[in-house]
Amino acid sequence: MQSRKDNNFKNKTIRNDDTSDDNLEIFDVIIIGSGPAGFTAGTYTSRAKLNTLIITGSLPGGQLMTTSEVENYPGFPNGIFGPELMMNMRQQAERFGANIVDDEVREVDFSVQPFIVKTHAVKYISKSILICTGASPRKLGITGEEKYGGRGVSYCATCDGPFFKGEDIVVAGGGDTALEEATFLTKFGRSVKIIHRRDTLRASKILQEKAFENPKIQFIWNAVIKKIEGDKKISKITIKDLKTSEEIGINTGGLFVAIGHEPNTKIFNGQIEMDAHGYIVLKENTKTSVEGVFAAGDVHDYRYRQAVTAAGYGCMAALDVEKWLSDKLK
Repeated sequence: MQSRKDNNFKNKTIRNDDTSDDNLEIFDVIIIGSGPAGFTAGTYTSRAKLNTLIITGSLPGGQLMTTSEVENYPGFPNGIFGPELMMNMRQQAERFGANIVDDEVREVDFSVQPFIVKTHAVKYISKSILICTGASPRKLGITGEEKYGGRGVSYCATCDGPFFKGEDIVVAGGGDTALEEATFLTKFGRSVKIIHRRDTLRASKILQEKAFENPKIQFIWNAVIKKIEGDKKISKITIKDLKTSEEIGINTGGLFVAIGHEPNTKIFNGQIEMDAHGYIVLKENTKTSVEGVFAAGDVHDYRYRQAVTAAGYGCMAALDVEKWLSDKLK
């Protein structure tokens, strides 16, 4: 389908206080957010000759920009550095004509058509929207966490577990994710200690049973991590016993923080339907509750959270956008 840059889009309405929109270029699709979902979607939509704008967000390239080596993305048998992978994806989208701006969306209006998207200083309008803002792992917020991110501190066992072969590993958390990651990490680590602030777990019974039965897993109850130390990479954490206030040092080669994720959806509050945790609810394939607004990647996918699944969702959403626009313009 050829791009249409005119203003003949059906059902167009402009707010009375915003007549300046008549002078703005109307994009076929604005992709909010980058990462594997956003850049993959941008490659597909721009290759389909849709006038595409990608607004990358505060971290262009998403979480993979803070990841060292990626070993499980298809097509790279020797692995690839996260930033390099994202730069390749960006260049691929640009090759087919995607417009990319490194800016952060501050406000959206999905109640009008074309849709309105505002950054700090610029306003854009578009016939369709694809949300790829992802999710961010919850952090401990302690000394050393930022410093050793990617140097022994991780938020994804599936992504980074193989790098910790033979290490004594620590997992922070007490829910399903923490126990799943701890069990997975026993395939690589010499030992796995789970630090939990309570004396009971929130995880499902079946995951608890598996963890309790695993000889490599040890639980440290009623404790929190206070500090992370090391040289070039993490070598030690300090925990505090919440009952006695005693602080204890534990040697470790890796710390996996598994206390949940938060979808980056605050700017969409009141605009589209989200679940109780803030994840976007999909209605049909990649469609949201607002016609013409789509979503892809970790912003709705709270289960898998992998680069390859995000890219897959980006492809799916781009195809859905193309079909939706084609149907509307018939």
